[in-house]
Amino acid sequence: MLSNAIMKSRERVMRILRSILAVVTNMEVIGGENVPDQGAHVLTTNHISRLDTPFLMMSTSRKDIIGMVAKEYENAPFIGRILSKLGVIWINREGYDFGAFRAASAFLKRGGIVGLAPEGTRSKDGRLMEGKPGAVLLALKNKVPIIPAAVLGSADMAKRFLKLKKMQVKVIFGKPFELPEPEQGQSEKDILEQGLTEIMCRIAALLPEERRGFYSDHPRLKVILAEQTNQI
Repeated sequence: MLSNAIMKSRERVMRILRSILAVVTNMEVIGGENVPDQGAHVLTTNHISRLDTPFLMMSTSRKDIIGMVAKEYENAPFIGRILSKLGVIWINREGYDFGAFRAASAFLKRGGIVGLAPEGTRSKDGRLMEGKPGAVLLALKNKVPIIPAAVLGSADMAKRFLKLKKMQVKVIFGKPFELPEPEQGQSEKDILEQGLTEIMCRIAALLPEERRGFYSDHPRLKVILAEQTNQI
């Protein structure tokens, strides 16, 4: 999966991060049981902070989970070095990054979890933005289920630190689901739009109403929320 050198480096960084975050953060994990103990999955999440990837990785016992992160973060002070030590897949957001896609597919074929944020960039106001189809392509190409996730509070570090208060971070995992197989004659555009809508609305369903942003009034979201209510 990951080389022994990367695994050892990663384990050291994770131990350090856990120690630090235990002091400055109160983290709550909801739906951890929705992350299977094994098997390839694409993990899709909202994106509000550079810390989202570390928080997601620390919210599950799975060691074979890796994030796809924008290459522009690679040289960012502190967080860039941490992400490199965690062995993330760097992705160039300018155009389609075939190399990153191949690396992610190879990781999935070995049974791991690949995490990415379909929005493609951080939301500055915390509300969900319109998604991009990369996660759809990755899941369909590799025929793997998708785990929706949401992170809340990860963007509040500076604000909470200045007030000498702990960050209140919540990580929520939804139930895994599979995208429907494309129908005969269905256009690629329709396949991608249908898959992207499903992914983004399932992420939106995990968020508070005021954070659902672009998808807040989407008909598919209303169906998902109604189904969740009926299951309670």
